[in-house]
This record gives sequence, C-alpha cells and structure tokens, in this order.
Amino acid sequence: MAGGESDEGRVMPFTRRTPPRDGNPPTGRVVRSARLAAVPVAYAGRRIAGFGKRAAGRDPGAVDRDIRVRTAEHLFQVLGELKGCVAKLGQLLGLLELGLAPDLAEPYRQALARLHDSAPAMLPGAVHAELATHLGPQWRSLFLEFDDRASAAASVGQVHRARWHDGTQVAVKVMYPGSRRAVLADLQALRRATPLFTALLPGADTRPVVEALCDEIRDELDYAREAVNQRAFADAFADDPDVVVSRVIAQRGDVLVTEWLDGVPLSRLIIRGNASELDRLGVLIMRFLFSAPARAALVYGDPHPGNFLRMPDGRLGVVDFGACTPWPGTFLDVASDVGAAVIADSPADLEAAMRRHGFVAPDRDLDIATVAARLQPVRDALLAPTYPLSADWLREQVRLATDLRLTNILRQLTMPPAHTPILRSFLGGVAVLCQLHTAVPLRAECTRWYPETAAAAGL
Repeated sequence: MAGGESDEGRVMPFTRRTPPRDGNPPTGRVVRSARLAAVPVAYAGRRIAGFGKRAAGRDPGAVDRDIRVRTAEHLFQVLGELKGCVAKLGQLLGLLELGLAPDLAEPYRQALARLHDSAPAMLPGAVHAELATHLGPQWRSLFLEFDDRASAAASVGQVHRARWHDGTQVAVKVMYPGSRRAVLADLQALRRATPLFTALLPGADTRPVVEALCDEIRDELDYAREAVNQRAFADAFADDPDVVVSRVIAQRGDVLVTEWLDGVPLSRLIIRGNASELDRLGVLIMRFLFSAPARAALVYGDPHPGNFLRMPDGRLGVVDFGACTPWPGTFLDVASDVGAAVIADSPADLEAAMRRHGFVAPDRDLDIATVAARLQPVRDALLAPTYPLSADWLREQVRLATDLRLTNILRQLTMPPAHTPILRSFLGGVAVLCQLHTAVPLRAECTRWYPETAAAAGL
C-alpha cells in the first residue's frame, strides 16, 4: 500500500451517529467546534449519571470503566468524522495512550484501533467529481483500472488503488472536498488555545512554537509540495537495500498518484508479528528517520505505524511525505554541544549549552540537576551498544513529562521554534519503536550518519 495513513479502510462506524451523506467531513467552524465541545459535555453527563449508579449499588469500578469506554469511543468517533487537524490529534492521543496505565489505556486503545475504520469514506460520486476537477473530465483515460473502494484513509484524504495507463499499479490519493477550509479553521482554534499551553508551560514561549506547528500542518495540504518531498526521498533511497520509497507518477491539484507498495502495514504486524521481526523493522525505522536529514536534507515528520510497511522481500516501505520539512542547518551544532555535556555528565556544561541554544529563557532559573537526570536515558542509549525501548519505558517518560505539579522541570524549559519538526519526528519515532520493543543501536547510527557531530560529542 502507498500514500495512506491506515490499514485498508473497512467502513465500520461503531456508534449510531449518521455520517455526512457524501462522506465528506464537516467543514464549518461552528459545526466542527460544536462536535468537539460535545465530548467534554457528554463526559460530564456520564460522570453525573455515574454518581447515581454508584448510589444505586452498582460496582464503582464497573461504572468508571463504562464511563471511560463510552468517552473513548465518543472522542475517537468525533475525531474520525472531522478528520483534518483533529485526526492528527487522534494520532497524538494514540501516542499518549501508550503512556497510560494499562487499565486506563485499554478503552482508548480499542477506540483508536477503529479510528480510521469509523471515519466515513468519500463516496464514489464525490471521488469522481474530484478526479474530474483536478485530472480533467477525461480522467478515466489515464487509468486502465480504478477501484472506487477506498483502500486507505488519510487525515485529509483517502487512497484508491488503480492501474495507470502504462500498466503500473498505483495509489491515488484524493483530498476530501473542503478539507483545506476545515484544517485552516482548526489551525485558528489551535492558535486561540496558545494561552492554555502558556499556562501549562510558563517557561516556554509557546506562540512561535504553535505557529511553527500550524505552518507544518498547513503545508501538508499542499500535494505539490508532498510530491517534491517524495521525489527527494525516492531519489535518496533509490539503491537502499533495506528501505523502499515509491516513485511519484503524477500530481495535479489535490490528487497525488504514486507507485503502489504491496506491503503489510506495521499497524497489523504489531498485533500479530513476532518479536524478532518487529525489532528488526524497528531498527530499520530508526535508521530511516536518522539518515533522512543526511541523505535527503529533510525531516520525516509523520512516523506512526500506518505509514510503515513490511514489503514481501523484508524491506521497510515508507509512505506519506506531506509532513516533511527542511533540515535545520544549525541543529548539528546544537546536538554536538548539548550531547558533549550529556556524555561528559557535566551539569554545569549542560546548563551553559542549553542556555546558549535557547532552551531556557535568559532570566529564568533552571534545576539543572533534574534536567540531567531526565536526560540520563539519552546518555545510557548513546553509550550502550543497544538500548531497549518498551511501552513500560515510554509510560514512565510520559508520566514524568505530563506531571502537572509546579516542580515539573518542563515548566522551566522552552524550545526554539525551528526545532519543532525534529521534536515531532522524534516523539513519533520513539513511540513507534516503543510499540515494537526495539533495542535501538543509537550510538552506531549517530556515528554512521553524523560522524563529525558524534566525534564532537565524545562518542
């Protein structure tokens, strides 16, 4: 499969809500805001009803679990209907779900697994209309075959399998009508939420970071840009023995045609794959993410299980290049400077490096001992031949990062906006590798792709 973000799309709504007639997501700001606002309102209603059930003698544990299950299903069903930015939020919640305690996470895990399947598919008439708009009224002449059934769902579009006029098997990604307007409305809502992030992270200048994130998401609406990104990756990995990126066949407006990759999505393998195979694929994913800036001068910004495939010959297939951004030229200087302090286990040098590179506001105090302790896993991973990642490890990191107490060290830190794409790629990649229980060869990959930086850091 190529060009999509999920497994094959079996349209199986799991609630009684009726999807839009044509399968397109609602685009009006008021409607979208109302759908999202209904989630906490419904949750509050369930909590109130739960008090009554407990008073009537129902088991409190069973009542609480029922509330969590129904809230999870409601949340992901709304995300699935709205798609766009909020579908990206669903992916983020999926990463955070890995950091929850198992008994709390299970309802969200089950609901998230159905997120893409529950999203209403764009019906054939709407697909044909979009193809005619962007490929021309004679669009059928470009294909020998075209499957009207969606093979995969993306956050702003869906993918169809087809056969190009020269016989090539292709993936045709078609943007949902109105997605651009819906996503731009979501971005405005995200910008309005900036004061909330500032309250949670008072040491951070959150506005430029939010703006950088909004710019990234807006760029994902540009299929011409995505085609340029994919061509760059396809060229960079053309002769790679372990990674395959499909060629771009055509791109016109909101339609992108690429070679079909006939692989098994990682999201399926996680459920039934064997441990050694998952670990091997995890190493390939890490190598792909690490080497991308050195080979393609781009950061791959959307690592999650739906975008990686195991090809029949064992190689790693990679799809969806809309979230790629140029590699910040100054990042290697930051990595060598901060990395040297981490490797040397020198808190004083670490604080100086973090202040020098803008991770702490000039007038702000910093508990550097706690920062050094939080970075100890990075030091261990850099010094050991391999470092084991797991869901339990991620759970502990999420617990530390999301601690709302004023003593949480993250409240003292900020982040240069230029590093936002790298952070997004890093967090997504780590979450995937934790799902795969990968023993990561961090030191070997650092020294292989960035030897000068590794040497400067003392590796």
